[in-house]
Amino acid sequence: MKSATHPRSERTRQLIIDSAAPIFNKKGYAGTSMSDLTTATGLTKGSIYGNFKDKDDVAVHAFQHNIDLIFDFFTKELEAAGSTMDKLLAYPRGFRKIYRMILSYGGCPILNTAVEADDTHAVLRKMAVDVLVKWKKSIITLIEKGKSEGIIGTATDAHKAAEILIALLEGGSVLSKVTGEESYMLNAIDTAERIITDMQQKA
Repeated sequence: MKSATHPRSERTRQLIIDSAAPIFNKKGYAGTSMSDLTTATGLTKGSIYGNFKDKDDVAVHAFQHNIDLIFDFFTKELEAAGSTMDKLLAYPRGFRKIYRMILSYGGCPILNTAVEADDTHAVLRKMAVDVLVKWKKSIITLIEKGKSEGIIGTATDAHKAAEILIALLEGGSVLSKVTGEESYMLNAIDTAERIITDMQQKA
């Protein structure tokens, strides 16, 4: 009997995660109520708690879901890119493709969660920091690869460049969300692309 009910249980868990993810991203952990979750899922409080330990458990899985969506998208963008330089440009190029979706979704889940959870939710804060660290390492690896290939200047500080690129793209996202002005995001994307292009080794 257990094997027969397992797929339905997994489907229910995924329904809860899919429904909760955009709510947590827009309202935050503290601002999301159990009523929000029961309304979004069409399930009872008991059904939700029958699949997750508590609201914390739902929030953690919802954040991981949001992050997986973003990383899956950028993984495909990087895989489709050709040269090392093109892979670096895949980050601002990717933001240009999906920034409107990110804004309508309530902003970037990484920054939203990092800001709210900074002093309130240790597990979510660590998850958000881990994502930023992973992203930074990915950019640093590409820059160092470009330097070893002779296409990026050896004087380029990979750590500094990675932090600036992340700050630009995340900052542009949050400012566009808060003000409703797309220009913050578009200017950040343009600047990120110029920074990457300027890394190229001069002939």
